[in-house]
Amino acid sequence: MMKLATWNVNSLKVRLPQVIDWLEANQPDMLCLQETKLPDDNFPQNEIEAIGYQSVFIGQKTYNGVAILSKQKGSDIVTAIPGFDDEQKRVIAATYGDMRVISIYVPNGDVVESEKYGYKLRWLPALNRWLQQELKAYTKLALLGDFNIAPEDRDVYDPKVWEGKVLCSQPERTAFNELLNLGFADSFRLFEQPGKSYTWWDYRMMAFRLNRGLRIDHILLSHELARSCMACAIDKAARKRERPSDHAPIMVELSM
Repeated sequence: MMKLATWNVNSLKVRLPQVIDWLEANQPDMLCLQETKLPDDNFPQNEIEAIGYQSVFIGQKTYNGVAILSKQKGSDIVTAIPGFDDEQKRVIAATYGDMRVISIYVPNGDVVESEKYGYKLRWLPALNRWLQQELKAYTKLALLGDFNIAPEDRDVYDPKVWEGKVLCSQPERTAFNELLNLGFADSFRLFEQPGKSYTWWDYRMMAFRLNRGLRIDHILLSHELARSCMACAIDKAARKRERPSDHAPIMVELSM
């Protein structure tokens, strides 16, 4: 049995005690993090190692930042989309045995028609092109992270309110489907799931209490890994804590 998880922690400095508690309670083999918001010099490697996890990470001050925490040492580490000029730290990949694991933080996009939205729509095809090559090299590939895309209307608390808006616009959803078409499965949708299942809730307007959320954090599995996937669940309990991230962790279980 292998457990893979992903969590946008929205500042690892603030959320480190919660991450350590969550790791100790859930014991995933790997946890991918997004929005660590830490330069590499400040990454809490020692604290994480003290509970039995190795870290690979790339970050910057205040924004972005991704990491993979694992019970085993990773190799062949990549910290950017090859051939895509980007100062923002949004990607990290590492190999564990015969499995490739990639943690991504897709650009938010701000609002449709903004420069940030244009950047998002350039970033996603660049990711797609790189993943085509990665899938040729690794049949066991897991792509985890904050995709900042709600793939379908059922992934949105009020599709009418969000229709055409960033996170739910058709070009973003098309880009998500193009990732699936490369040879990935959305692990959450491999199973019957409760209705109104989300991974992100705004801090404002009592969104979490009212379950006004979006499912924008995903674990995509190559077909070979998808065949061994036994479960996928969102851990809403982490969102109920004091000073929580606005995202909940998601975890899959693989029969490996």
